[in-house]
Amino acid sequence: MNFLGRMLVVWCVALPGMSAVAASDSGPPQTIESLDVPRYMGTWYEVAKYPNRFQKQCVRNTTAQYALQKDGTLKVLNRCQLASGDMDEAEGQVRQIGGMKSSKLEVRFAPAWLSWLPMVWGNYWVIDLDSDYQLVAVSEPKREFLWVLARTQQVDKAKYDALLQRLKAKGFDLSRLELSPQGG
Repeated sequence: MNFLGRMLVVWCVALPGMSAVAASDSGPPQTIESLDVPRYMGTWYEVAKYPNRFQKQCVRNTTAQYALQKDGTLKVLNRCQLASGDMDEAEGQVRQIGGMKSSKLEVRFAPAWLSWLPMVWGNYWVIDLDSDYQLVAVSEPKREFLWVLARTQQVDKAKYDALLQRLKAKGFDLSRLELSPQGG
């Protein structure tokens, strides 16, 4: 297993028990009303994120590619470029929690034989998504993690700024958000 994969396993195992030191006091974020999973499939480019230990080796070109599996789960392939220029990747499984339109998902990068352990699943909550499924914000109940993803490497500034204002209104600390370089 590569470095990114190991770090994502650590995240999935550690996330449920982590303290909320960096989290907002606003409580769990509100998710979007419903998620059309087939529309969510495909490639998403990381636009910005809260810095985290399992991605600190990533210097640019971070993506997540989602594919629907026959059993109803989703496969995700996370990739990023390292300082050496090499690409690092980690493959995981995503499952929907709740009904077929639920925007609360869980992700696992640990080996499949550990999937029965609740602690290997990390929360992946869709908290903001435009109607065209082009720009999304993802977090989790403690607000320790936040990602902004887009279908394209470059995002319209007005749309990004509007998303930031919605995140601020939801109690997210925008000063923690760092841009994720794409291209080059």
